[in-house]
Amino acid sequence: MVKELKEKSETAEEIIKDIEKSGVPKEIAKKEEKLDEKSMRKLAKKAKAESIISEEEIKEKKKALLKKAKKLGEKFERPKTEELKEKVKIKKKEMLIPLEEYIKAGIYLGTRVVTPNMRPFIYRRRADGLAIFNTDLIDEKIKEGIEYFSKFAPEDVVLVCKREAGWRAAKKFGEITGIRVFTKKYPTGILTNKQLPDFFENELTIITDHWVDKNALNDTLRVHKKVLMICDTNNFSKGADQIILGNNKSSKSLGLIFYLLAKNYCKARKIKADIPDLEWWTGEELEEKIKKKEILAEAGVAE
Repeated sequence: MVKELKEKSETAEEIIKDIEKSGVPKEIAKKEEKLDEKSMRKLAKKAKAESIISEEEIKEKKKALLKKAKKLGEKFERPKTEELKEKVKIKKKEMLIPLEEYIKAGIYLGTRVVTPNMRPFIYRRRADGLAIFNTDLIDEKIKEGIEYFSKFAPEDVVLVCKREAGWRAAKKFGEITGIRVFTKKYPTGILTNKQLPDFFENELTIITDHWVDKNALNDTLRVHKKVLMICDTNNFSKGADQIILGNNKSSKSLGLIFYLLAKNYCKARKIKADIPDLEWWTGEELEEKIKKKEILAEAGVAE
């Protein structure tokens, strides 16, 4: 029924230890395995590289991986059982949104690198090496994130999203909730340096990806404020008071996360807002419009 639930394999053998250059505190939970310093730095570099890669490179890599996965997938026999299908149906009823919407947005797709912090949330490895999040745990963590996030007033929260894939959804999120949002660039020191003209104090910082938004994370930790962090498989959760699991490199996935946060935050705090349908957040509606324009242009017809 759903590809990610058709087979189960071991999670990543790679163990990544945090290092000072990553911008994340050095102390992390005890590891099941120990690596030498050279290996740790090499693996940490891989994890960071997966988050700072450009949008174009992501598209090219995705095409190559899908092609490779298709070939490798043909070699595996994937079990199908009625019992598994029934379990999936039951879970679907309990989720914030239908399971199909999580799948369509690709929120469950991780990276090839898995940190010790994220290992407990991994369901399996795909044939192309990508780690897959457990969708039940994704839904559970988003629910927990919403409950935690809803305790803070809009003026006390800031969202930081330097990743271009999340700019559109992040800006709409800010418009709807009244929360301050930083995209493209985060002014370092704005939360810590009282001498800056635009200095302000907050109580909670929402971090989209600790590798990309490390300055905002470090500033927040420096002033001992709370952190709600979106974590992909290659992220460290150290420093976060609450995490949300999911693909934080895709516009559809980030759009889905920001949609669920905005919708349920407004509901919890009784904020009246005109919230677009999920299709707007995941970009499907926009993509259809672009395709339509391209078709009309090719036909020489004005819209």
